[in-house]
Amino acid sequence: MKIIRMFSIFFLACFALNLAIAQSWQWQNPLPQGNYLYAVCFTDANTGYAAGDYGTILKTYDGGISWIKLAIGTTDRFNSVFFTDANTGYVVGGDPFSTGAIFKTINGGTTWNALPITTAYFLYSILFTDSNTGYITAGVGKILKTVNAGATWAFLPTGVSGPLYSLHFPNANTGYAVGDYGTLIKTVNGGTSWTILNSGTAKCLKSVFFTDANTGYIAGESGIIKKTTNGGATWAVLPGGTTNDLTAVYFIDHNTGYAVGYAGTIIKTTDGGISWTSLTSGTNENLWAGCFPDVNTGYAIGNWGIILKTTSGGMAWYELSSAVTRLTLESVVFTDVNTGYSAGGKDYQVGTILKTSNGGVTWNVISSGTLPYLYSLCFPDTYTGFAVGLSGAVYKTIDAGATWNPMISSTTEYLKSVFFTDVNIGYATGNSGTIIKTINGGTTWINLTSGTSHLLSSVYFKDADTGFAAGDHGTIVKTTDGGSLWTPVSSGASLNLSSIGFADNMTGYIVGDLETTIKTIDGGASWTLLPNQSNFSLWSVCFTDPNTGIVVGCDVVNGGNISLRTTNGGTTWDTLPIGTKTFFNSVYFTDQNTGYLVGYGGAILKTTTGGVVSVEKKTSTVSPVKFYPNPSNNLINIEITDRSKHRYLSIMDCSGQVLVTRQITGLTTQFDISHLQKGIYFVRLTGDKTTMAGKIIKQ
Repeated sequence: MKIIRMFSIFFLACFALNLAIAQSWQWQNPLPQGNYLYAVCFTDANTGYAAGDYGTILKTYDGGISWIKLAIGTTDRFNSVFFTDANTGYVVGGDPFSTGAIFKTINGGTTWNALPITTAYFLYSILFTDSNTGYITAGVGKILKTVNAGATWAFLPTGVSGPLYSLHFPNANTGYAVGDYGTLIKTVNGGTSWTILNSGTAKCLKSVFFTDANTGYIAGESGIIKKTTNGGATWAVLPGGTTNDLTAVYFIDHNTGYAVGYAGTIIKTTDGGISWTSLTSGTNENLWAGCFPDVNTGYAIGNWGIILKTTSGGMAWYELSSAVTRLTLESVVFTDVNTGYSAGGKDYQVGTILKTSNGGVTWNVISSGTLPYLYSLCFPDTYTGFAVGLSGAVYKTIDAGATWNPMISSTTEYLKSVFFTDVNIGYATGNSGTIIKTINGGTTWINLTSGTSHLLSSVYFKDADTGFAAGDHGTIVKTTDGGSLWTPVSSGASLNLSSIGFADNMTGYIVGDLETTIKTIDGGASWTLLPNQSNFSLWSVCFTDPNTGIVVGCDVVNGGNISLRTTNGGTTWDTLPIGTKTFFNSVYFTDQNTGYLVGYGGAILKTTTGGVVSVEKKTSTVSPVKFYPNPSNNLINIEITDRSKHRYLSIMDCSGQVLVTRQITGLTTQFDISHLQKGIYFVRLTGDKTTMAGKIIKQ
């Protein structure tokens, strides 16, 4: 529920809510990058800035035609950007669960310096009323003020305790700020004191804007938008025409205004809010911010790095960023150094398959729309490939992906993994211990007896007869006769396992939750559990030789992805800086140095350096937290052991975006998740001295 706003003293219409990509990994999709963008500001008709996740600051000199990355040297999330003149600008944000951060530039973004601020509160919105006087909103009802262009900052007493997401000053002395549960406060003396106003709603307010000292607008949760004509004393509900959350509102003049929000929502009024028209944005992604340098030209930015532009006062929008897809990608494989494929889909329903023929320089959708959601790909030769997914779906190509035809499998269970030992003999595994086999290139399939009812997430054969399947609750089963008989393998693992990879015929690895890593050096005759437990859930593994491998997954404590590399056979692992918090589901290397990652939001990254630039030693701690029932479709109980005085619990989606934050007082609390879409969510509890995390599933 984060919303950032930025305003220009030149009255450039900026209503707000990475490309900080390590050189070892380069974005291939989306472009110019795929990190969430939360703030945008233009200082003139052509020069603008966008800021967001993982230290992302982008700059354009040509009205958004091209964007360049600005170096800032941090992985902080930026929520708001504001420029007081063409050269002097500020970005604010930080870590949502630890510290705030302010950076300043005096040369148009060429260099940025961290300003001296000591606060443990995440920073949401910044604006200046003149070149020296500025304000920042933060968590726990905090507002900071500077009177010397950011050299020092002082906390102002507000009288509220919840986070403040947006603020606006129609003049030097009069200002407003809004936040959770309908929070609305006002100052008439430059922030020296604040008065709590009655907004008339308990919904989260994400944006506030005033056209003069008396006339203003607030917008937020469930499409609420309200107007006052008496300085906030009373508020009238306006017919915004949407139930999607509105994240930003801005008026170009007294009559003409815009609001943006979830699911690509953009609405416009030309009569001071009496009526609103829904505009076609061309996207279903959440929009967090916008900016109008003039009455006709505007920009909107949001999820997965999307950047939109209008030159017609919002009547038509087109995308400045580019993406062959923003659907989730689950699997990536290459048949040679140039030819690769990736598969996935949307909302566990519609599937898609992409292909590159030039080492990822370009990717094209080769099949989409008619496919079910796909989890796994396998190509036993250059032309023949298989894809598996929901409801027992199996698809086959014999022309290097040009066409895909459905095969009739022997199951309706969803299939998570597929592996072929040659063009005719193949296996697929999935839900409820499912293992199916074909000996005629997928024309017919038979069910094999796995001996388990647990989900089998990965299958791998090291030769024609010997194969392994791994899955939930530490399950590993092995066959030495081409699948006729499967026997359980003891490894010492009890957590869910996600991926199997062999570096050669003797050396193999299996990875899973809490950084579970299991290794064999005798071709799978025995397996050893390596001592590497942490809060990392590992989803995919790829080894280029017996000692060198990379795993990707999720950091359930700090949010976002995790990528680890070992050069000593898994004895120790080092963190690889990827340059984004986007989750990656699959990793594949074509040689020692060239590798690919695919994941959420259509993210595709490539390295030609083995993923290495600089290596940071990973550190983590494990803390207990219980969720039940899990999965759930409505209410979920969260039980903790931390007895800190100040405890905040947050629910994040798979991009790391915080959806709900609540202060809790008891050791057991209940959350209503009925409004969330089906999928996986991460929960983090932050106390005075500890951090606890876990994963929940909404059915």
